[in-house]
Amino acid sequence: MALAQAFASVHKQFVFGECIRRIEDAKARCDLDKVLQEAIGTWPLAPLVKALHSLRGIGLVVAATLVAAIGDLSRFRTPKQLMSWLGLVPSESSTARAIGVVPLRKSGNGEACAMLVEAVWSYRLPAREERRYRARVEGLPEEIRAIAWKAQARLCKRYRRLAALGKPQPKIITAVARELAGFVWDVSRRFHPTDVRGCL
Repeated sequence: MALAQAFASVHKQFVFGECIRRIEDAKARCDLDKVLQEAIGTWPLAPLVKALHSLRGIGLVVAATLVAAIGDLSRFRTPKQLMSWLGLVPSESSTARAIGVVPLRKSGNGEACAMLVEAVWSYRLPAREERRYRARVEGLPEEIRAIAWKAQARLCKRYRRLAALGKPQPKIITAVARELAGFVWDVSRRFHPTDVRGCL
């Protein structure tokens, strides 16, 4: 897209150019969604991607990335195991004098963790059953729909409560991402492919 508009100020021209770039990126992302939708059409794990897509903030790209990055979620017996694998559980520092919590471990799958962190931003706003939400859960089993709504109601409330307490933004995002991982695990338990290992 050519920059047809010209500004006298270098700074205004830069901002205008940046806006154009973002529009082009958004258009390219739409193309990516279409290509990805076609690509996962025959993937045996496509139903799991669709089920995860029911969770607020988890679009097609995020859902497909999570499934591809994490793989067989049934290997995690508890949601805490998944959270730990993702690096979202603080590690403990224990000494004879003090026991405390140290920052998050630098382990886990960075791509999957980044996807969850990105998804968390949608929980800043109140929970609501808008048209996009209804479209995401259409055709899904009732138990998946119930989990999706429970996740939306709980995580939106938690985000705002932590913000109201004055918690730093990174701590809020991490705490909500950790809980979102638990809901991802819960949704995945409802999906039982005949041979997950052959699907990846």
